[in-house]
Amino acid sequence: MKENYTVCNCMQVSYGDIEDALHNLPTFDDVLQAFKGVQLATKCSTGCGGCHQKVLDIISELMMSPASDNA
Repeated sequence: MKENYTVCNCMQVSYGDIEDALHNLPTFDDVLQAFKGVQLATKCSTGCGGCHQKVLDIISELMMSPASDNA
């Protein structure tokens, strides 16, 4: 697992929080739908929005990783 750094400073959401939220979704085959689910669970990118692209990139990275096959 990647180091647990803060991705969303406004809501204090870490990489690990995003990963956990993503893996708790029923399915995640679409990045934008997954983003909505992660955003609802963590409130990331609801403050200033500066982390929006970082969150999308993390979700894409996690969806492409072999470990995502178990979700």
